[in-house]
This record gives sequence, C-alpha cells and structure tokens, in this order.
Amino acid sequence: MSHKVLIVDDEPDIRELLEITLGRMDLSTLSASNLEEARNHFGTNDFHLCLTDMKLPDGNGIELVKEIQSDYPHIPVAVITAHGSTETAISALKSGAFDFVSKPVDIRKLREMVSTALKLEHELPTKTEQIPDTQLNIVGESPQITKLKQQIIKLARSQAPVFISGESGSGKELVARAIHAQGPRRDKDFVPINCGAIPTELMESEFFGHKKGSFTGAHSDKSGLFQVADGGSLFLDEIADLPLHMQVKLLRAIQEKSVRPVGSETEIPVDVRLISATHKNLAHEIEQGNLRQDLYYRINVIELKVPSLREHKDDIELLASHYLDILARENGMEKVTISEEAISRLKAYSFPGNVRELENILQRALAMAENNSIQAADLPEMNSAVEENPAVNVNTSDNKPNSIGIKSAMESIENIESIESKLESSENFSLEKHLEEIETAAIKKALEETRWNKTAAAKKLGMTFRSFRYRLKKLGID
Repeated sequence: MSHKVLIVDDEPDIRELLEITLGRMDLSTLSASNLEEARNHFGTNDFHLCLTDMKLPDGNGIELVKEIQSDYPHIPVAVITAHGSTETAISALKSGAFDFVSKPVDIRKLREMVSTALKLEHELPTKTEQIPDTQLNIVGESPQITKLKQQIIKLARSQAPVFISGESGSGKELVARAIHAQGPRRDKDFVPINCGAIPTELMESEFFGHKKGSFTGAHSDKSGLFQVADGGSLFLDEIADLPLHMQVKLLRAIQEKSVRPVGSETEIPVDVRLISATHKNLAHEIEQGNLRQDLYYRINVIELKVPSLREHKDDIELLASHYLDILARENGMEKVTISEEAISRLKAYSFPGNVRELENILQRALAMAENNSIQAADLPEMNSAVEENPAVNVNTSDNKPNSIGIKSAMESIENIESIESKLESSENFSLEKHLEEIETAAIKKALEETRWNKTAAAKKLGMTFRSFRYRLKKLGID
C-alpha cells in the first residue's frame, strides 16, 4: 500500500517542491493551502504523515498539530519553520509535532525525516497493557509506573529531545532505552554516554571524532559517538557534568544536525534522536552558572520524570522477583524465592539508592541465603531511621544519594574525639595526614561495596567521576 502524505502550505513553490520530493520517494500526496482545506482532506482521506507550515492564512500550524494529536493520534505531524526560529520549533514539538524542518528546506534532511516518520506503526496503542513488560523492560504495576509506561509509548512516536529527570539509581537509562526501542529508530544503535566519565581533554574527540594526525596519539581517523549513533538515539547521561566549552559545541551540533571532527575542515551531517538525563536540578545548575540556558531549552523540550522507589513501593515484590530471576540465571541456579517477611523489611526501607540499591541488596542477600530462599535474616542491615527522615540520606543540593547516613555520622563524631585525643597526646600530629587517612578509608570502602566499579563508587560518595579519579591519584590508591 502506498503511503499518503498531506502537505499544508500557502506557498505554491514550497508545495510543488515537497510534492516532487515525496513523489520521488514513491509517496502519494495531497496539498492544502490553509487550515480549512486541510481539515476537509482529513474528513475524506487516511494519511500516514502530515507536513504543515507554521504560518497559514487562517491560523498556524500548531493549531493543526493539536487537532491531529486529538482526533488522529496515529498520524505523525512534522512542521516547516522559518530559518532560525528555534522557539517556534520547540513550541511545535511540545504541542506534539513529530519533528520539524527549517526553510529553506534541506532535501536530504526532509527525506530522512519522512522515512523515519513512516516507520511508525499506523495504529497507536490505546492501552499500555498491549505492550508487554518484557518489551518495555519496565517492571511494575503501580499507578506511577503505569503512567511512566504510557508516557514512554507516547514519546517514542516523537523525535523531540527528551530530558529524563530522577534520582540516581531510579532507572533513567532503562527508560531512555525503552523510548528508543519503541520508536522508529529501533533498528539503529542506542548509544549511551556518561558525560561525567569522559576526561575533559578527550571530550571533543569522543563526541565528534577526529582525523588522523590531528593531535598526538591520533594514529588514524576515528568516528565520534554522534556518528556511531547516526540514524539511532544518543543518550547523554549526567549532561549537567559537561564543561561549558563542550556545552557550546554540543548546542551547535544539535542545532545544525552536523558535527566537525577534530582536525577536519568540513562538517559531517548526523541524524540522531537526543535523550539526556541527570539527577541534578537543571534550574539550579543554570543559576550557579554550570549550565547554559540555551542548551537547557534545547535538551528540555519534553521532560519525563522517573519516580524514586520510595514513590512506588508496591512494586518492590515484583522488582525483587524480577532481579532474583536474573541473578538465578546468571549463577546457574534454580528459581530463587523470597519470604513475605523479607519483602516486608524491604518495603519498610526508604532506598536512597533506589532500584539500583535494591538490586545490590538482593545480590548480597542471595550470597547469604540457603536453599535458594531469601529470608529476612539474609538481608543486610538497613537503617530503618531513614524512613522517618529521608533527608538524612539525600544531598539536598543536587539530590545525590548521600552515603554518610546516621552510622557514618556517628563515626565522624568518633573521628573528632580521636583528633582531640591525638592533639592532647602528640606534638607531631598532622591534621592533613589524618584527614587523608579518613578519606582513603572511605574511598576504599566505597570501592569494595561497588566491587571496584569506579563510576558507581564516585556516585556513592557524591562525587563526579573526574573528582574521584583525581582523589585516587592524589591518595595513591590503585
């Protein structure tokens, strides 16, 4: 069956250009010069895509976008905007537009956009239950998770940049992967980048690639992560950790849909769906001068909040069963069970580390369990006081899980008493050396608890990866 596209534009030259271009793609077209004609066409035809100009004689394209979203939600709508009208494009995307193309129309970009739009299913699922959990890979049946699944399915049909907010360990990357997997780019790569884990001096090369000989050690051409993700989705995790000079380059790549490798004189066009995330408060980062406001508006077209585990505790039993099944398969074990008492203990805990912490707790408990059955006694010690005062475990400045807690606070008091004792008994006491010993012990403990995963240990300590790596080198920790 031939796909049919509706073109809505009051300029005859633009309509003719679009008709010729789409005709060469073996697509049939109908044209309208205003909103009234477009509405009449919808009454008598079944379209697979609509291209509409923003400025029309009897209204604007956003009106049409909203009407189609309401009455024909299975039809993707792309808008044609004036060159450089970023605010207009963002408004259209927020209203439900699939994507946009700027005038003068770039034929290559237009063809890519149309091809991507036509990969969408013609029928839009009306119920989340039609998409199995195994396909979304999001476990839970609580109202919060059900709403999240519905949002994922809806956002997957758009090409608008999505910003995923939520606490560390809540599953932001899992949500990003689900958006990619449900969208028209599912056959291409999903490329995740942890912006806080790339050394500053290598960022430009990692993002955009480099040419042979462009710097010491560049022995051959290398494609950047933008090129690797071409046609697919690029997930920028912890985007707030990007230094300002890289934010400028990232903004240009997003706006121009092209990148320039280090050492190259020409730009390479790229077509990526941008998904970003951070546990930090972006508005606060802008106030502190750590994030450019223009970049914020570009990445935060649509915000999707991932609930903390504290907000959907009813899903803990399902999540526990899910992760225990995975752990059993990985360890070649038969089915692992968990007692009601153990589940009750888990539900009484506030989980400052969210789902990631639940997984770690279950992994430790399984190592202690007998007969493939986890009992309450197998669970590690969990501080129940955090339930009464969650703020004890949360860093209020940026919502990072704070690994200090009550127990470590008591240890800090003991350290102060130890310092006072040493000051009284020794004339050669070194405060700097003593603090380094405490810091070394804390870092080693974090590394042991995360199985020497440096990224996870840095998060556990509330540090950026770069700062953590600097402390390792300074303290001589291998």
